[in-house]
Amino acid sequence: MKDVLTLKLYTRVARLGSFSAAARECGLAQSQVSRMIAELEAGLGARLLSRTTRAVVPTEAGQEFLARMEPIVAAIEDAENSVRESGELRGVLRIGMPSTMAIRVVIPRLLSFTEQHPLLQVELMLDDKRQDMVREAVDVGIRVGPLPDSAGIAKLIGTMHRIVVASPAYLDKHGTPVLPEDLSQHRIVGGPAGAHATSWQFERDGETTSVDLQPHVLTNDTAGGLAAAVAGLGIISTTSWACRTELERGPLTHLLPDWKMAKLPVHAYFPMGRATRLAARAFVDFIATELEKEPEHFLGAT
Repeated sequence: MKDVLTLKLYTRVARLGSFSAAARECGLAQSQVSRMIAELEAGLGARLLSRTTRAVVPTEAGQEFLARMEPIVAAIEDAENSVRESGELRGVLRIGMPSTMAIRVVIPRLLSFTEQHPLLQVELMLDDKRQDMVREAVDVGIRVGPLPDSAGIAKLIGTMHRIVVASPAYLDKHGTPVLPEDLSQHRIVGGPAGAHATSWQFERDGETTSVDLQPHVLTNDTAGGLAAAVAGLGIISTTSWACRTELERGPLTHLLPDWKMAKLPVHAYFPMGRATRLAARAFVDFIATELEKEPEHFLGAT
């Protein structure tokens, strides 16, 4: 068990970049953690961590060791969780997702999950860019839009409504589009929530139309795209959930309300495949149930 604790400590020091943070997390003294890691390095005959006054980062050998050890540590934690009579989940659950999805959709609903599993530490890895989930040791990723080909397992948990919005100031200056084709005469804000930023598809009464557009402002962050739209830089296509607050308070206006856009799929992606941890599956079941409570923004997979 001491060896298991040492391995767990190493993975946490490597991820947190701090001996003191890992020590606090595990309820140990910093000197004790430092000594155990030093003994691990001595036993392996390899330097795993580069230590400076400002940071602790894995060496090349340490990165390789980390990539191999984290799944093993997670599997041990899962084995322990599976036989505990209390059924309590423990350890660290790393969840990757787009920033805006986390801030506006998931985090406001996360409290009851953490209360159900008080011994489980949740780490949110937020980035609107595609993450390397294996390298980052993410247990489960929540992804909006088409999934790239990969070796993991994906589960469709639902779809999100997609709409077109702009600021009242922009509409006062440039006019309001009445038909999808009118968008070609307007300035467009492109971003990750746009899925296909240069081609927006609409449907009404069985009629389908596709409009090819060239963004005038392009951002890799959904929040940045919404800020650009609020500032009057152009029209943006995003999920109704992402711009919910702006629509309710007035900074943005819903355009072409009679036309429906293609819904965006929401997947839970498990990079470890069949080795996915119990905590990851528990979180996905929880968040899918929570999101289904608001069908005006989200439609479940069932």
